[in-house]
Amino acid sequence: MKIAVILGTRPEITKMAPLIKIYQQNQADFFILHTGQHYTYQMDKVFFEQLELPQPKYNIDVGSSSHAEQTGKMLIGIEKILLEEKPAVVLVEGDTNSVLAGALAAAKLGIKVGHLEAGLRSYDRGMPEEINRVLADHLSDLLFAPTSKAKQILLGEGIDEKKVFITGNTIVDTIFQTLELARSGKDVISDLNIKPGRYFLVTLHRQENVDNAVRFGSILEGLGKIAVRHKLPVIYPIHPRSRKQMSLFGLQSDNLTIVEPLDFLGFLQLESQARLILTDSGGVQEESCILGVPCVTLRDNTERPETLEVGSNVLAGASAKRITESVDIMLKKKDKWANPFGDGRAAARIVKIITEEVNG
Repeated sequence: MKIAVILGTRPEITKMAPLIKIYQQNQADFFILHTGQHYTYQMDKVFFEQLELPQPKYNIDVGSSSHAEQTGKMLIGIEKILLEEKPAVVLVEGDTNSVLAGALAAAKLGIKVGHLEAGLRSYDRGMPEEINRVLADHLSDLLFAPTSKAKQILLGEGIDEKKVFITGNTIVDTIFQTLELARSGKDVISDLNIKPGRYFLVTLHRQENVDNAVRFGSILEGLGKIAVRHKLPVIYPIHPRSRKQMSLFGLQSDNLTIVEPLDFLGFLQLESQARLILTDSGGVQEESCILGVPCVTLRDNTERPETLEVGSNVLAGASAKRITESVDIMLKKKDKWANPFGDGRAAARIVKIITEEVNG
């Protein structure tokens, strides 16, 4: 059974890593197809190095462009490779354009599709990611839901229960496998001249935030206010897209410590020892929850409602006032929460299910 692992962004690499390692250890017949959606060293190649993953057999190198152009280029490139390789199953993870293109190309060719992190919904069609994840789920033959809530969402949309499997989320596997390595590696905290537990960490890159000058400006205002209010540095490893938009809109970053994007281990080190994390990333909401660090989400909705339910996270939107209020609320959290995303053995479950379901 030949397996194609299709990925294109740093979250896909980190969440596919435990699966790839199992296939590598088992000397399985598999290959990695990289779309090139993320393509700089800090946003991509360093993740393969740090997670000790084999280099992709193929890289389509699509780079940045409009959603339609990027997805179209991926479809063309992926189809050619799938026709040549003839895998039995294609695996995709998450909600990116790479996921949509991989699932669609495979489905059109009659190749089975396995979707990791199936069943997530924000119910906001203004998010390109929501469209991608809905379509990928309905194109897939094997849907790996991280939680029971995700499974119920899929069943509610009419997807056959026989296709849906609750596995946990592979990001738990990755964190369990690499956290000690991250903490014992290069000391990013010392390099930034900050102290463990005495800084806020920010990620901010989503289209609905950084492409809107008013919304982006309001969030930056809120971040500046919490730095002053709590007398703690706010560390912002800035995404290239966000830096570009900040410059375009002429926005200021008063009281923020802006740094270049970090590699996986460096960022995990910062996450694990932050006093609080502010983010518009779905993955970072999960990671903060797993690591026991309070989170404030800079969005009006989330496809990770489990984080709200266990109390690790709160939605703040883009209002500067609401951001400061939300930080105050989360800093008062005394009780830790249960991790709803699994026990760190999701990848092993997924590999077993694929073998049983595809081989019969």
